[in-house]
Formats: sequence, structure tokens, C-alpha cells
Amino acid sequence: MSFESLGLSAELLRAIAEQGYSQPTVIQRKAIPVVLAGKDVMAGAQTGTGKTAGFTLPLLQRLMQIASPKGHRPIRALVLTPTRELAAQVGESIATYGRHLPLRSAVVFGGVKINPQIDTLRRGVDILIATPGRLLDHAGQRTVDLSHVEILVLDEADRMLDMGFIHDIRKVLALLPERERRQNLLFSATFSDEIKSLADRLLNAPELVEAAPRNATAERIAQRVYPVDKARKRELLSHLICSHGWSQVLVFTRTKHGANRLSQQLQKDGIDSAAIHGNKSQGARTRALAGFKAGEVRVLVATDIAARGLDIDQLPHVVNFELPNVPEDYVHRIGRTGRAGREGEAISLVCVDEHKLLRDIERLLNCRLPQQQLPGFEPDPTIAAEPIRNGRGGDRPARGTVRRQGGGQRDKATGRTTGNAAKPRQQQKQENAQKTTARKRPAPIRRSEKPSLFGG
Repeated sequence: MSFESLGLSAELLRAIAEQGYSQPTVIQRKAIPVVLAGKDVMAGAQTGTGKTAGFTLPLLQRLMQIASPKGHRPIRALVLTPTRELAAQVGESIATYGRHLPLRSAVVFGGVKINPQIDTLRRGVDILIATPGRLLDHAGQRTVDLSHVEILVLDEADRMLDMGFIHDIRKVLALLPERERRQNLLFSATFSDEIKSLADRLLNAPELVEAAPRNATAERIAQRVYPVDKARKRELLSHLICSHGWSQVLVFTRTKHGANRLSQQLQKDGIDSAAIHGNKSQGARTRALAGFKAGEVRVLVATDIAARGLDIDQLPHVVNFELPNVPEDYVHRIGRTGRAGREGEAISLVCVDEHKLLRDIERLLNCRLPQQQLPGFEPDPTIAAEPIRNGRGGDRPARGTVRRQGGGQRDKATGRTTGNAAKPRQQQKQENAQKTTARKRPAPIRRSEKPSLFGG
């Protein structure tokens, strides 16, 4: 099947040909005709299979087919994404495929000055790509009007729910026309019960489109596990990069601090590297990513902020320096390679502390990942496992626990609560009162106990 057979316009086909694409991917073949027919869609496909073009191409054509209101350009299509990097990438795709169409688009996200975005919105745009937080900032300042939106797209919807955007999404939906008056498209790499619940409130009799089994990884990605002691992970990573001559490697860590530390260590090893995570300014993140794509940076060390939506052309290697706490994130991480039918390699450096995380990933994938012992880096069998910490250094708390007031946690598996939250309220009050009493100031010195100025 070719793009011509999908019913796309000559302008879009020209833009597609200029990008060197001749045949659509599975998700594009299934989704594009349904979107062109004006139906709501709930689409899922493994990462790296072209979901962005799957909604971008028909969205552009639908806007051209529907007459635009005269006068000031209203926002007719809204694309919500969970991260700034993904918003920028979707904006680039819309600009690329719509280069021969008289449509304007804009991207708004946080971390940068808002005034230039306000100026762009005032000039009028047809398509707005935004992250929920910055979009609500604009709505609060009345610099954006969403009452004319005809098409709504939620990209990487599962990631938005994981990042706690559900309340922001509800606020955005309240600013849009009723769902019966707009076309709604929900695209995601994985599905869950929460996604289904969101789809029930968002979509009108949607058509389900799936291009591969849920939570699957691309077949062209060669996956391999290297058992190694935690203290020697960085040494092994440097060895793999240098001995194999890897020129472009995306490395994932679990925490922001860990990403900074590893990037600095690789620099000391003579390997050009940069770190990208949520604590970095948007300018620093943009520069690091641009340098990595241009080949100026050999290794990009990232937290899971880079696990979604980053489309790096022909990225050959992805390394899990630390396995993710959530098994589904493994699928998204390694999906940065092996994209659009290309081959890729995903390496995981696994220490004894991460054996449970590895089992969870293998259970999700329904397969065992091949392991390879590298001579000179065999793990020490006498080292015992330590519990994996889950501080706020990462971009997301671990799944399986719910934060409670008083420092306690409730385990979802057992339903039990530990820490102060497990204690009765009256007992907590009594203990707090005792602590307060213990912290009282010592009694003042009596007059008779004060030393005399004259020694008598």
C-alpha cells in the first residue's frame, strides 16, 4: 500500500515524498483513513512506528477540507503532549508535512518566556501544539481561545496520566466545545484501565486501531542484558562505547542527580556527553538535544523525560544504565532506537539490586531477555542485593505505593499502611505532644544560683 491509496492530497503527498517516505507504516495505514472519515480514534502502537504522522497527515487534510471561519484565524486543532520535547517534535512534523498548505501552527510550552508565544497567538494560528500547564497559563491570561477547536489530539496519553496531568486535561476539556462538536483522537504507545476510562469520557463511539500487541517492543531492536556490579557500571559503559566505536548513544538513568554524575564521569573518560532531565532549563535541554542529533555530543544521558516522543534519526544504541521502576518505561526507552523499520540495539546494565525490575520487564514482554557475561566485568557473587531507593530525584515516583500524610505509605499489593499514617490519630497526637514537651527550654537559673560578680 502506498500513501496515494490512503486518499491524501497532492500537497501532502509532495511533502511526504520530499522526506523520502514511500510506504506508510501499519499504524498509518490503519489510522489515516479512519481520521479522514471524521471518526473518533483510540489508537495504540509500539513506539517508533510513526504515530505522529498517523494523526498529523489526516489532521492537516481535514482542516483543509473544512472551511475556515473568515476574519481572525481561530485555533481549529489542538494537540496536547506531556513533555516540551514531544511538543517541539510534533510542531516540527506539522510544519514539515504542512509546508505546502496555507495553515499556521504554533507550539507553546513552559520553561521559556511567555510573551513571544502571546505575540504568535495574537497573529492567529490554525493548529496549536501545547503542554497542559503552559496552555492553562495562556487560558488564565486570556491569550488563547479554544472555543473553535474542531479536532483534539491527545498524544502519549498514558504518559500524561502517569505524570499527573489528568486534572489539567479536565480543565482544558472544559474550555473546548462539547465532544460531540469536535473530532477526538487519542494516541498512545500503551493502554491501561486509566486510559480506557479517559477514552470513555473523551471519545464518541471511537474506532480502536492497534498496530501491534500492547506493550510490545520493535522486532528490529536487538535487546541484551549485561550483568555487572553497580560500582563497575560506568566502567563497563565506557568500555562498550570505546571498544565498539559507538558514535551516538542514548543512556537512561533513574534519577536526575544520577544523570548529571554519569555525564561528568563520561567526560572525564574522554567521551563527549551531556545530560537532559527535568531540572535542566529549557535552553540547556534544547542545546543538549540539538548537539546530540548533530553528532557533536557522543552520549546523551537522560531520565525518562526522554523516553517518550524523541525521534532521533537512525539512533543506533540505547543503554539502560539503570532499569526503570515501571516496566512499561522500558518499552518507551528502547523505542528511541529501531524506529521506522530501522535496526537498533538496546543494552541494559543490570546489577544484583535490579533483578526484580528485570523480572518485571520480562513478565511484561512475555519473554526472557538474552544475557551476556563480558570477560573482566563478571559480577561478584558475594555482593548481596540492596533495596532500590525511590527518592524524588527521578521524574516520577515508583508505581505500587501511594503517598500518605504523616510520612506513611500504603502498599497496593497488601493494602497495609506503614509509617505514621498507620497509627491511630489519637496515638499520633499523644506522641506529638510528648515530643513537644521534650523540646521545651530548660528552666531558667534561679537568682541564688547565679554567680556573683565579686566572687562571693
